[in-house]
Amino acid sequence: MFGELIEPCGGGRLAREEAASDPEVLATEKNPRASGPRPHGRHSHEQRIDEVVVTYFAKPHSYTSDDIIEISAHGSPVVLRHVVELSLARGARLAEPGEFTMRAFLNGRIDLTQAEAVRDLIESQTLYQAKVAAQQLDGSLSRRLQPIKQKLVELIAVLEAGIDFAEDDVSVLPAEQILDQISAVRTPLQQLSLSFAYGKLVHEGLTLAIVGRPNVGKSSLFNRLVESDRAIVTATPGTTRDLVTETVALGGIPVKLVDTAGIRRALDEAEGIGIRKSREALADADLVLVVLDSSGPAEDEDNRLLALVAQRTAILVENKADKISSQFQVPSSQLPRVQVSALTGEGLPELRAEILRQVGGELKGRSETGFLTNTRHQGLVCDSLAGLDAAVVAIYGKVPHEMVLLDLYDALRPLDEITGATTNDDILNLIFSRFCIGK
Repeated sequence: MFGELIEPCGGGRLAREEAASDPEVLATEKNPRASGPRPHGRHSHEQRIDEVVVTYFAKPHSYTSDDIIEISAHGSPVVLRHVVELSLARGARLAEPGEFTMRAFLNGRIDLTQAEAVRDLIESQTLYQAKVAAQQLDGSLSRRLQPIKQKLVELIAVLEAGIDFAEDDVSVLPAEQILDQISAVRTPLQQLSLSFAYGKLVHEGLTLAIVGRPNVGKSSLFNRLVESDRAIVTATPGTTRDLVTETVALGGIPVKLVDTAGIRRALDEAEGIGIRKSREALADADLVLVVLDSSGPAEDEDNRLLALVAQRTAILVENKADKISSQFQVPSSQLPRVQVSALTGEGLPELRAEILRQVGGELKGRSETGFLTNTRHQGLVCDSLAGLDAAVVAIYGKVPHEMVLLDLYDALRPLDEITGATTNDDILNLIFSRFCIGK
């Protein structure tokens, strides 16, 4: 089974094609050096395109725990595609999306959280995202869940024993002890659930819109944050007519910056379209930077814009701090304020720090491993908490332990689904279908 062509990113030197094959066929290929090169059919030595490295991994010492052959060639898309075509012509088939990782899961080499971390690692845009995915791939979330799940299983076992062996004088836990043990499960599970706010931020990133009236320095500030002359900057108001976007890493979090057209009464149709797009970008953004020009007095347009974002997560940026005017008076606003100079770079570190503070990503979670980054995991943890809460209500209502056990099992099943201990085929197919082809 050959993986589909995966072109290397960034001009990589080597690319890899993975193949799982019949063990009897592999046995004839285990020692290619001893048997020497063997031309196949019309592809003779004179027609050779590339030299490849063929590596054999005997099960279980492979990515999938199956017998695997890997063909490594130089990273030309043409060469790699040709390798795949030759393989298909000899009876191989393309792997389904995520098939190799699914095989690794089904063979017990990794659990479901680790399998999903493979996709996160492939899709990571920042080094911190990659580190978090690597921690998950190493089993950090599973290790954090294991003691929680173990306590829950132990409580279920005690209650089951009290019911099944009542005639043998097996003691039944009093309600207070059951509540204490539920609390011992719920507290760390709730802490894990709370980690999702930060984990989602790390996983998905955020969109930041830079807005303001014309010529306050929005594009200059955008270029400073991007550390590149990405947006056109002139002294003429209204230079930016369309949205300019770029993604940067702040504190390891991918941040999509959006430079917008100056918001004012449009002077022509093109500017009107740009201003409409600016308002749409403002509405869609997770965080807004409202830029004011501190080299002169604030204008009515500034006040209208501040009123527009009063209920939003936003930062008031007082730009041109290198030539601040005595006439500049900060409009009344409850927004946090940062003085910067896009020209000199003054105040940029403080602005970056304030952006992270506003989204909760300054230092939170950095020393914590095994936090939730996956919406599926968060939903299942919430389902488990709901089961525990129902058990608490049942205990206070003096419901028989048989009914309490139903709630505790409702709390246990979602935890099993996170790691894949009990997961139906539909869920597995949904998860692995999101992988790149052949991984």
